[in-house]
Amino acid sequence: MAVLSYNEILPKTVIAYNGEPYEVLSSHIFRMQMRKPVNQTKLRHLVSGKVVEISFHQSETAQEAEVGKLQALYLYTNRGESWFCEEGNPKNRFSFAEDAVADKVKWLAQNAPVEVVTYEEKPITVRIPVKVELEVTEAPPNVKGDSATGGTKPVTVATGATVNVPLFINSGDIIRINTDEGSYVERVEKAK
Repeated sequence: MAVLSYNEILPKTVIAYNGEPYEVLSSHIFRMQMRKPVNQTKLRHLVSGKVVEISFHQSETAQEAEVGKLQALYLYTNRGESWFCEEGNPKNRFSFAEDAVADKVKWLAQNAPVEVVTYEEKPITVRIPVKVELEVTEAPPNVKGDSATGGTKPVTVATGATVNVPLFINSGDIIRINTDEGSYVERVEKAK
């Protein structure tokens, strides 16, 4: 593990702060009048997702965390746990508390590929693709005359999540969804 000085703590770096892994979201080095420079950072805890603001002074350092990656498949969610298995090794199974990964799992179909982040060889969080393609399972009927205003309607996709989509989307269509925002991107395939 490398030791980072205060000015090397930059965005997308993963550091060990108080023995816990944090991802640096933003950093701003500034100097107020006659004082020494300070690096004002925003850090996201990799396990809980909690964001904190920490200032690193010129004399302070931080350890770079050794974070690994593991390719895995989403299996299912049951009784408050979301289960995954290592890709190519289905016997290596592990789970996360459902509430820790619920915002990500709602966009995953069974056997969907994911990237698992590991810290000290233990799985700590899941990274999913930014865009996923899912089939619309339930959609209210179209209402003629509303298309000029660019209206939307809520639909349910195969994973059970709901998304606001344009009025022309029907049940059976396959749509692309941005998982960061939970928003509709485009229709990939029209229902037959």
